[in-house]
Formats: sequence, structure tokens, C-alpha cells
Amino acid sequence: MLRHENTAIYAREGVRHVWLVDPMEQTVEVFRLDSPDRYTFFGVHHGNARVRVEPFDAVALDLAILWAR
Repeated sequence: MLRHENTAIYAREGVRHVWLVDPMEQTVEVFRLDSPDRYTFFGVHHGNARVRVEPFDAVALDLAILWAR
């Protein structure tokens, strides 16, 4: 399935936040549902940063854990 098709399904089902994780590029793209059928790009995080990402921004996430093998 294509990326757009997946996010359209998530929006239809009311998923408020989407993280697109690419372990090869070591990126996390963050989107928030701002209308019934549209996500707004919120930012991209990459590498081994420690980040706070909606909706779990109360806790710092160490991205290096996602890329560990």
C-alpha cells in the first residue's frame, strides 16, 4: 500500500497522530490529524537524538533505540 493510502485510512478511522519510521534512513516523521481528512506535517527527527514527540511528549524518546540491531 502506498503511504498516502495508509494515511487516508488512518484519518478515516480517527487516528490523531501518525509516526512514519524509516529505519534505513533513521528518521521519524510526525503528523497530526487537524481535520477529518487531513494530516499536518509536524516535523522530522533523525539520527540518535533524544526527542519529545506528540502525543507522548511528556517522555523523551531516545531514537538510537529504534535503530539498534
